[in-house]
Amino acid sequence: MLKYIILTIFSLITTATFAQDTDTLVTSVADSIKRDSVVVNRRVAPVHTLGEVTVIDTIATANSAISILLFNDNTWRYLLAEDFRNDSTVFCDHWNTTATNAYADVELNSLAEATPIRLVDSIKSYHYPYIGRITSRYGPRRGRPHQGIDMALKIGDPVYATFDGKVRLSKAAGNYGNLVIIRHCNGLETYYAHLSERSVQTGDWVVAGQQIGLGGNTGRSTGPHLHYEVRYRGQSFDPERIIDFKTGELRREELLLKRRHFSIYAKFEQDFDDEIEAEKQEEAERKAAAAIQYHTVRSGDTLGALARKYGTTVSRICQLNNIKSTSILRIGQRLRVR
Repeated sequence: MLKYIILTIFSLITTATFAQDTDTLVTSVADSIKRDSVVVNRRVAPVHTLGEVTVIDTIATANSAISILLFNDNTWRYLLAEDFRNDSTVFCDHWNTTATNAYADVELNSLAEATPIRLVDSIKSYHYPYIGRITSRYGPRRGRPHQGIDMALKIGDPVYATFDGKVRLSKAAGNYGNLVIIRHCNGLETYYAHLSERSVQTGDWVVAGQQIGLGGNTGRSTGPHLHYEVRYRGQSFDPERIIDFKTGELRREELLLKRRHFSIYAKFEQDFDDEIEAEKQEEAERKAAAAIQYHTVRSGDTLGALARKYGTTVSRICQLNNIKSTSILRIGQRLRVR
């Protein structure tokens, strides 16, 4: 009955404009889809606060590329059809539904020095996994790497999908306990561990904010908490680089993920803006290093002649080489002149 009430209201409100909007949307999607890429949920209302909602039905539209999701709180959104989502190589490469790390054979040195990753699209499909007190952060812990963060919760508290994606693994997984791993369209994977219940199965498509399980105390756990990881091609990095777990807000829409961030010692304390300034400083240092010039003393060279030749001063040459203006130059001596 709820389904038909929603459909009736939806029809009355949107009949006049839906056809035009859908045509525009489909055209946008059709223009954007490539054989090796995926476009998801364009022109859909943001889903920052889905809350405890579940999908109650999926409705087809006149175009097979677009469907409509209906939620039990009377909200809805467009969704790119499964055939188009699965066209992305993201959901084919190293797709392993049994191993916790599907990229075990990918060497760290094979990854780029820096990879720009778009965290959300134009509709900003994001939802915090859980907001709670952080009890353990990313980094070394008791002589072992702690590859995510732990947040205190109560058994049965809802845990949400961070971004749209496809469930790569949903099972009891040793120390992780009940574990759900979701792979997202940008190549990131998010891990949700120690759950008391798993609400999704391997192969399910989930949307940001959809409840994927309940908090628990399974696996290697000393108390109820959510262990949350973010990985790229099997390499973990500090989740606080992308999420402010105090507020639940996404810190940025695009992440410049550097290979050095995969070190267990690379914590979020270095802010993204600071990293930009550090890059500028590094670039300035590289340019300064490239501008350094040396001269090998030849017969007849004098400090004055060298200063005129290289557009500098005698005092500067003396300062760079820790010599005096009265020092005797030796043939073959290497002097820094700039």
